[in-house]
Amino acid sequence: MEFDLSWILLGLPLAFILGWLASRMDLRQLRLENRQTPKAYFKGLNYLLNEQQDQAIDAFIEAVQLDPDTSELHFALGNLFRRRGEYERAVRVHQHLLSRGDLSQTDRDRAQYALAQDYLKAGLLDRAEAALTKLEGTAHQTQAHLALLSIYERSRDWPKASVIAQKLGDSGQGSFQGRLAHYLCEEAESLDLTQHADQVMALLNQAIDAAPQAARARMALANTFEKTSRPQDAYATLEGLASQVPSALPLIASKLAALAPALNRTHDALALLEASYAKTTSLDVLNAIVALHKAQGEANTTHWYAQHLEREPSLVAATQWVANETFAHDPFPPQVQRALERAAKPLQRYRCAACGFEATQHFWQCPGCQAWDSYPARRVEEL
Repeated sequence: MEFDLSWILLGLPLAFILGWLASRMDLRQLRLENRQTPKAYFKGLNYLLNEQQDQAIDAFIEAVQLDPDTSELHFALGNLFRRRGEYERAVRVHQHLLSRGDLSQTDRDRAQYALAQDYLKAGLLDRAEAALTKLEGTAHQTQAHLALLSIYERSRDWPKASVIAQKLGDSGQGSFQGRLAHYLCEEAESLDLTQHADQVMALLNQAIDAAPQAARARMALANTFEKTSRPQDAYATLEGLASQVPSALPLIASKLAALAPALNRTHDALALLEASYAKTTSLDVLNAIVALHKAQGEANTTHWYAQHLEREPSLVAATQWVANETFAHDPFPPQVQRALERAAKPLQRYRCAACGFEATQHFWQCPGCQAWDSYPARRVEEL
């Protein structure tokens, strides 16, 4: 049977036409997808700018379905889910990114950090910690350390917080020595002094070395000396603190006044307190001065409050003067005195400089905003 070449000549143009039609169909489909993807993306962006998050999420989901390999769309979608509080969906998006084998290392680290943020926002601190520790040595290491520091503070894991604070300080992210001193003090306070006295002392001395100008560690050390029947060392520690950090004297004035008489240091304590009061008036220092004069046997000490009123108008000082003054003729009406005490009570609180939270006691960490060292050593009336 002879092969007819005419069939080949007829088939070649037909094959060319079919190939050309197939390529045109592929190009048309590709162009259609390319038009749909940016259209859905920009539609989602427009919704996002108009704060229409529900519509933006729908648009980004459509864009991801059209182009499932685009990592930026996944990041945008995951961040939207997190902002709306849909943490489970955000976790699924970022876990899907991490499961992809074609993801670059930069995007993989970014997805790992985003996943840690999802867990952190959802309150899953153990999972957030595990995700953040995987970012060691990456571009997100500093942010991971700061997030870990927040986790350890919330969980009161002070040894781990100390390690992270040291790493942040060593990496040049500012000074974390004050924060480190607080962590060491917190760790010392968590121990039973009767069983771990040496360890408590060691931690407090480390805190003093970390932040020599911080008052808390020295105050805690003086308190430890007092509880272990070493009042002389307690007084010496407070005296050293007064010379190192004069601004902290109002916080330790009452303790100095309590320790001095038993140690025959009343004159020394008075000299220290009166010198400080002469430079900067303080109601706490004034009360300590009055207490020491009473310990020396002075019967009438109300003139100290009268002198304070001559220097500064003070409702608290006026209330104390009225409470201790003996009137020769008409006694001061008790109901007026109660009204003064009630009005003066809020003025004796401490106020956080960061959030304005007020408390009757001085805090090293604000219970309201969790800021450290945000409480001045002065009462509200003195600010």
